[in-house]
Amino acid sequence: GAGASPHMLLRTSLLFLLSTVFQSSQAFTFLASSSRPSLLAPTRLMATAGLSQDELKKMVGYKAVDDHVKSGMVVGLGTGSTAYFAVERVGQKLASGELTDILAIPTSIRTKEQAESLNIPLVTLDTHSRLDVAIDGADSVDSNLNLVKGGGGALFREKIVEAAADKFIVIVDQSKMVDKMGPHFPLPIECLPFCIEHTMRCLEALPAMQGAKAVLRKGSSANNKVDGDEIAISDNNCYLVDMHFDKPIEDPVALADQINKVVGTVEHGLFVGMTTSVIIAGEDGVQVKDA
Repeated sequence: GAGASPHMLLRTSLLFLLSTVFQSSQAFTFLASSSRPSLLAPTRLMATAGLSQDELKKMVGYKAVDDHVKSGMVVGLGTGSTAYFAVERVGQKLASGELTDILAIPTSIRTKEQAESLNIPLVTLDTHSRLDVAIDGADSVDSNLNLVKGGGGALFREKIVEAAADKFIVIVDQSKMVDKMGPHFPLPIECLPFCIEHTMRCLEALPAMQGAKAVLRKGSSANNKVDGDEIAISDNNCYLVDMHFDKPIEDPVALADQINKVVGTVEHGLFVGMTTSVIIAGEDGVQVKDA
């Protein structure tokens, strides 16, 4: 108009551009399925290059909810920096009315607090032993879609919830994808405090551990960095032991079985054969791999 300032014109142009990009983003999304890896390269015309790691996490978190969560479902809410965005998206869609009659089961105290802040109705496995879908991140994903989880210290609650779900959707950025697990990220194991040093020696001695070293987590339970002098305590009042590998885990199935037989362990962070699909955000786009 005659009175429009250059600032107003610029703002209007930018808003129009953003609107166009947003409206067309879904129309130009092409997903690669792992069932035909040689035929379908992961492609997404909506550019992901230049996005920060947090922006990539938000992209897959939102996509998982948009694609897999429908009204009337019981939904498992994961824990961690990527799962945070999936929980956020469920809250948004409930608030807008796009989703209704959702019941959710959180996998940690901090996810429970986030869900409550978003007015997401919560239940527990005691009243709902079957879930339609669970959505969570992972610390490592191998070529067979087995996972290492528990960097955030919530592995027991994550596993008990996700094992009860009809579908388990894993959301990660490309940095979490590996050929074999182990050296990429330490394997967390939740243990009872009683005689923890004995339990750690038993874990180190397992054949399938291949010489991995046990480190008792200290400071915050929500990461495996040494950020305090006190022993980290899980939501279940247990200790967390991180197994540090120099060699790749050759047989995650055997390792999981051997850990389960160590008296004093509560749960381990190997999620073997549990994944339904992995949604991966990388610089070259978004890819979906199905188990």
